[in-house]
Amino acid sequence: MKLMEPTMNYDKQIQAFRQEFLLSGGSMDGCGSLRSFEHTGDWMDQLEAYKKPETTPPGHVPMTQYIYVRESDDKIVGVIQIRHYLNDYLEKYFGHIGYSVCPSERRKGYAAQMLKRVLPECKALGIDKVLISCVPENEGSRRTIVKNGGVYESTVRLEEEDIYLERYWIEL
Repeated sequence: MKLMEPTMNYDKQIQAFRQEFLLSGGSMDGCGSLRSFEHTGDWMDQLEAYKKPETTPPGHVPMTQYIYVRESDDKIVGVIQIRHYLNDYLEKYFGHIGYSVCPSERRKGYAAQMLKRVLPECKALGIDKVLISCVPENEGSRRTIVKNGGVYESTVRLEEEDIYLERYWIEL
């Protein structure tokens, strides 16, 4: 398995990942706006803009996007995103990290592996304590977070989406 920033060399795999989520109706957490982009190059342009504070859109924070690739068949099995710091909204609801595993690749341990591999990248960015959230119904995500050292803090309600989010902290 390899964790890497996406490149256009993975255009077909990125679109296959996107298409599987569109067909399954999944939420695509940690993918940025991939759902909206029919062309990988447009998504890549957005990712590049989000890498630096001076090109990140107002109200957003810089972030780094990764894909998690199974080397045996070059398939993207998951994506994970690090938000370099938290604004008020992220601090209250979503935290530093968002991730998704391809629907056909779930329950194989990929989310836990991805999260473990990305935590040193968080540390390199100067993040000493990582906030991650999940909906209470997502037992797999909860187990992934706890397996990587997540400690439950609280549950908050995101009113505009009428959902609850459990907040966990991981000390690095």
